Amino acid sequence: MSSFRKMLLSFTVAILLVMLGMPVLAGASGAAASSGAADSSTQETKNGPVFIIPVDQEIERGLQSFLERGFAEAASYGAVLIMLEIDTPGGLVDSAEQIGTLVRDSDIPTAAYIKGDAASAGSYIALNADTIIMKPGSMIGAASLVDMNGNHVDDAKMVSYWKSKMVGAAMLNGRDPDIAAGMMDVNLVVNKPELGVNKTAGQIIALTSDEALKAGYAEHLAGTPEEAVSWLGYSTEDIFYVKHTGAEKMSQFLTNPVVMTILLFIGIAGIVIEMLIPGFGAPGIIGTLAFALYFFGNYVAGFAGAETWLLFILGLVMLVLELFVPSFGILGLLGSVCLVAGVVRAAFSYTHALFNLGIAFAAATVVIVIVAVIFKERGIWNRFILRDSLTKEEGFVPVLEKLSLLGAAGVSITPLRPAGTAMVGGERVDVVTEGSFINSGRPISVIKVEGGRVVVKESE
Repeated sequence: MSSFRKMLLSFTVAILLVMLGMPVLAGASGAAASSGAADSSTQETKNGPVFIIPVDQEIERGLQSFLERGFAEAASYGAVLIMLEIDTPGGLVDSAEQIGTLVRDSDIPTAAYIKGDAASAGSYIALNADTIIMKPGSMIGAASLVDMNGNHVDDAKMVSYWKSKMVGAAMLNGRDPDIAAGMMDVNLVVNKPELGVNKTAGQIIALTSDEALKAGYAEHLAGTPEEAVSWLGYSTEDIFYVKHTGAEKMSQFLTNPVVMTILLFIGIAGIVIEMLIPGFGAPGIIGTLAFALYFFGNYVAGFAGAETWLLFILGLVMLVLELFVPSFGILGLLGSVCLVAGVVRAAFSYTHALFNLGIAFAAATVVIVIVAVIFKERGIWNRFILRDSLTKEEGFVPVLEKLSLLGAAGVSITPLRPAGTAMVGGERVDVVTEGSFINSGRPISVIKVEGGRVVVKESE
């Protein structure tokens, strides 16, 4: 019985201890929860302006100027984050390098949100950002070098240079450098099964959003830029979208290679036609406007400087002066040189400028020849050709030949030394001797009549 009581007493004490310990455990759990809440509260959302800048065109100097303006605006507003919204097929390597340097050296944290394609040079720009976030279905890669015709560039020096740039950009944030090299080197073999990448020779690496996430070429997938901003820990209440200005949009259109060639064609044809066949006015005005649009587009895009406008204006002035100042073509030649120099200097590439200028000049030559043939009667060359006939019908009166005076006798009125005046046949006539001197009042006779020239000699 006593042993039973002891067991019952021990059981009762154990239950009491458990009941007394529950509030303590609950307090500990509450303390742990409050501690966790305190830890989560320390990770507060970062407030401040967030600038989203689109990279949605071919990469060239115009885009570089636009991004420089966007970064400058972000800095002036005290932005806490710059996000590049990328969807580009690529473009010029030198412009991509400049943009990559701009992104890499930014004092403001940067992120790349790939909403479409970050192809070719676009992938290089994305790799220079601090963070890469991709929209499901987007891609990054395919950064091999190609020429103007889309053919792969096999120059070993250029391939090695661009590969080093891609690898260096990938290593900035600890990404696998072999994958970056495989994005542009066709001959490279990359086998990374742990990263989901297997490239054979002849292929180029292009990663989908899921593949990039697995390979470490993206940190997160997000459906919208705002979602990406939130994932990075920034507030979405102060987002600024940098837009292209009207002038920048117009510049994008005007600097299209096809449009540039058309503007040069119209400019050359219009001005030359106005010079060769003056009087219309319209060709000269249209040609000048075409050249002005060409220089305006390249100036806004950042290709041209003030010196190109100076060359353009100076060239036009010289061409106009050539119409009024006899310079034997010197002013026209200098004016043409100034215009060509301005056109080449204004373009983003001397090679492209000369190529476009050659096509425009050839097309303009054909049009100029056709117009010159149609309006040949109004051409400036008519000023240098004597087309009038000295006929009676045109109002010209020829000198009458005085053949009736041949053999007639007369008297010299003035001394003939050897020319002078004589009275022949009852009228005063200007005469000339064969070379001898005849005094006044001497008898003379006409021995020869040549048009208006009457030759006399002294009579015995």
